Amino acid sequence: MSLTRRDFARTSAITGAGVALAGSVGALATAPNALAATDIDSDEAQPAHGGHHGVGYGPLHPDPAGILALPAGFTYEIVTYSGRTRLESGESTPSNHDGTAAFEGPRGTTLLVNNHELAGARAQWPHPVPLAEGLVYDPAAAGGCTVVEVRRGGEVAEWVGIAGTATNCAGGSTPWGTWLTCEETEDKAGRNGFTKDHGYVFEVDPEDRRANRDPKPVKALGRYAHEAVVVDPRRGHLYLTEDASGPNGLLYRWTPPEGFRHGHGRLRTLADDAGSLQAFKCFDSGGRFVDDLSRATRTGTVFGVDWVDVPDRDARQVSTRKQFTDGQVTRARKLEGMWWGDGGAYIVSSFARAESPVQHDGQVWFYDPGRRTLTLKVLFGVNPDPAADGAFDGPDNITVSPYGGLVIAEDGEGVQHLFGATESGRTYPIARNELNIGTEDAPEYSEFTGVTFSPDGRTLFANIQTPGIMLAVTGPWKRQKRG
Repeated sequence: MSLTRRDFARTSAITGAGVALAGSVGALATAPNALAATDIDSDEAQPAHGGHHGVGYGPLHPDPAGILALPAGFTYEIVTYSGRTRLESGESTPSNHDGTAAFEGPRGTTLLVNNHELAGARAQWPHPVPLAEGLVYDPAAAGGCTVVEVRRGGEVAEWVGIAGTATNCAGGSTPWGTWLTCEETEDKAGRNGFTKDHGYVFEVDPEDRRANRDPKPVKALGRYAHEAVVVDPRRGHLYLTEDASGPNGLLYRWTPPEGFRHGHGRLRTLADDAGSLQAFKCFDSGGRFVDDLSRATRTGTVFGVDWVDVPDRDARQVSTRKQFTDGQVTRARKLEGMWWGDGGAYIVSSFARAESPVQHDGQVWFYDPGRRTLTLKVLFGVNPDPAADGAFDGPDNITVSPYGGLVIAEDGEGVQHLFGATESGRTYPIARNELNIGTEDAPEYSEFTGVTFSPDGRTLFANIQTPGIMLAVTGPWKRQKRG
């Protein structure tokens, strides 16, 4: 059933001036260029370790080891390190860590499924995902996932979950305890030596290794430059982001066929054309079509959402995003991380430049499937000096924090952070990447990826993508109030 423009205008009036607040994270409103890394002074927050009384945990302290700056009272441990740690089978931990999710494992363990974003020909990567017997989709591709088991006492084991896939980016967890790994590519067989088409979603079970044998893409979810995916546990829909330009990418919704029930291994049983794959189309409270999400320049902006069928989801001749003409769908540059929480999906548009109608350094949206509205929660103005340790920019991977608000991995230019956003939009630093992979004269810092909390909420896991380091951060976590 289509959400009519008249219905949306009436709903907007009821919710007040067109601003519908959805979920416990409230407005998460923040003005452009108001995201200071030292935004930590609020009397409303609970006291932190060491007597700090502000939002967040206080200033970051340099790391003598040159890896991760943290607030006082916090520590980190290296879980995996590409080229240094090894899999159970003896090969090196693959490089280019990306999306990650944590699951409760047997006997008090934590299981993490970790994507490795390795694009192009396999031969160009010194540490590809090993081609483990029975777990390979395309032997010419370098990417895939590893499963990392963190045991009590800190012992770590790692093994291959899937191999022979390409450019495995953000992905997403499922309510039934599996991981959906997403290929951010449209490469077909023959390109880069690939023997199969790529640009699909695959399911990986962190606990049942046998379930991962003979990998099969879930073609019903489409073939395009996938970024992230979330599952609506109530309605069964899957939402998927596309990180692409020329033209800008789309937000997709997959609706399961009638009678389908989600569960372990069910997605791989679907026919290639099962259910319906649709792209979003937004309009404002006046009923006007919105061509690109960058048009929203105020937090609290609410768009109504309709869904339009994708003509050819396998993109046999034309990319899915190119199958629509202007006016049919809404686009956004750098649709990246996504996380299900508060009854809906938090969705990141990382930045917009000349390929978009309006420039910005990042947006975080909330999609409410009940109201079928998309609300702008966080807006980052263009950062005039990314090399300075000040304003955040370029949000990417995202998670809902058990302590309130959001935790966001930064993927901008210059300095890279993990940072939090409170329920009212106040932001604060959690960590800073200090591993310089450039030179002293021209420093370079890799993006953060894979931000996720352990099932008990005590440990924040995150990755430094290059060279590929998984970190476990612990400390005096506290409930973050609105600020």
